[in-house]
Amino acid sequence: MSANFLKHFRREYLSSEMNESDMLEDPFRQFMEWLEDATRSGIDDPNAMALATVDRAGQPSVRMVLLKDAREEGFVFYTNYESRKGQELEQNPNAAIMFFWPGLDRQIRIEGKIERTSADESDEFFDSRPLNSRISAVISPQSKVIPGRDFLEEKFNHYGKPIDDQNLKRPDHWGGFILKPHRYEFWQGRESRLNDRIQYIKVEDEWSTSRLAP
Repeated sequence: MSANFLKHFRREYLSSEMNESDMLEDPFRQFMEWLEDATRSGIDDPNAMALATVDRAGQPSVRMVLLKDAREEGFVFYTNYESRKGQELEQNPNAAIMFFWPGLDRQIRIEGKIERTSADESDEFFDSRPLNSRISAVISPQSKVIPGRDFLEEKFNHYGKPIDDQNLKRPDHWGGFILKPHRYEFWQGRESRLNDRIQYIKVEDEWSTSRLAP
């Protein structure tokens, strides 16, 4: 079976301009403007982002996660610390995230250092989740090989029966990470693939901007 048909997939991007003079000096504020645009557009899961990590041996991996907080300091998501991404982030705290909003022909790439959020912040978020989501976080050995789906469902049903909403607390192996950025890139699709790319790089606590070739 061949995938040669893929070479025929092509459409023109929007012709919206992205000029340096239109960009805010603060890349976080620019990010929030674009996130609000994506949310208003009705795109499903506008907070979905690809998270790229690298292990100790230099092997990269990438997966989709959900952004759960955004602030000047950085971008927060939650996971099992014993999962593959959790272990890779402990081994190598350099990481990258990317948001892609195809309905707007926009991408944002962000690179930075990863740290764990505080236990209090992780507790607060965990307690805000629906009960069944909290049970899943407790019983799932994320990224580990399991014998089948029945294994998970049996653990879920067994663990969940005696638990009420007030007594289920965050396990130590689950919590938040925050990516503290030192580089942003804003990408806007343009006609004829002459796409606009504006990058921000942090130099001694100041952000410098420049245009990149598409």
